[in-house]
Amino acid sequence: MRCESLLLSRHSLTPERRFLLTTVIKGPAQVMSLELTDDERAGLSALAGRAMRTAPRLVDHDSWQTEVRAMSCHLPVRLLEAIRGFRHDPGPDGTLTVVGLPVDGDTLPPTPNVPDSVEPAATLPSVLAMLLGHQLGEVIAYRNEKQGALVQNVVPVQSLATSQSNAGSVPLEMHTENAFHPNRPDYVGLLCLRPAHQHRVGTRVAAIRRAYPLLGETDRTVLREPRFVTEAPPSFASVDCTSPLPVLTGSTEDPDIRVDFHATSPMDPGATRALKRLREALEEVECKLALGTGDMVLLDNRLVVHGRVAFTPRYDGTDRWLHRVFINLDHRRSRISRTGNGSVLE
Repeated sequence: MRCESLLLSRHSLTPERRFLLTTVIKGPAQVMSLELTDDERAGLSALAGRAMRTAPRLVDHDSWQTEVRAMSCHLPVRLLEAIRGFRHDPGPDGTLTVVGLPVDGDTLPPTPNVPDSVEPAATLPSVLAMLLGHQLGEVIAYRNEKQGALVQNVVPVQSLATSQSNAGSVPLEMHTENAFHPNRPDYVGLLCLRPAHQHRVGTRVAAIRRAYPLLGETDRTVLREPRFVTEAPPSFASVDCTSPLPVLTGSTEDPDIRVDFHATSPMDPGATRALKRLREALEEVECKLALGTGDMVLLDNRLVVHGRVAFTPRYDGTDRWLHRVFINLDHRRSRISRTGNGSVLE
């Protein structure tokens, strides 16, 4: 019961579906998708152009963010409505894909191929990622992750090919983003600048709302108990992650999920069995999204785990390239960790 390649191209949609906020259905999963019209793309290009010309033209600068936060209120109306609806309820699959943002693949520079690559300049793609992110919530970053840059590049790096990271090319385990962190992001945004060769790389996503009905009552109970420890990567050595925590929290009918199948360890045999069955349930409802240039998917990090299929990079400047942003709803929640009330968590 898997759904794959759910994201339809702009040219494959019928005219009736092309200009509506749609639910694309295949198998058991649904992916909310909004395809932009030519007029909406033109309006976004003009708005992004204003942001690109706004001094100091640096996405991490506080004054630039203030201006762009205000500009985000002038996104096309249908896009505003879609983002607002997604914020209210992300649906059974916890994703919203915006298709056809005005990114021109022919004018892009070569794909970066160095570790910790970020995008500090107000380029067209980085501006678009920030505009959508600031309308959904507050764009944040972590000082220990890619130097605290707000727009991060997800690209293959040859020296990290076998790593469980955004720079690897081996299968990336399904995970909640920064599952170990007390202030993990509420949402993750992934904007595709350049797809993988032959569009074969899929972003794997699976929602607990889909998987939860597949779990037995015993497993549900165990997953709600503090019987799991999620390790932090070495760069986050200052974060205390030694206390056991539950994997599922919140409503007994509609829980949140917090897990990393590479870094989360069960504390006892019962927890081991429950975590294994959770993984199997998530794999049962998993989807693969093959994003194209100008497509951005927003993931609800409270409901969705994500990963990546394996692929073979060429390291020649034409490899897969995504911009990633982290977004929180409650900016006040992390105030103690943000020096000067900025956007970066220390």
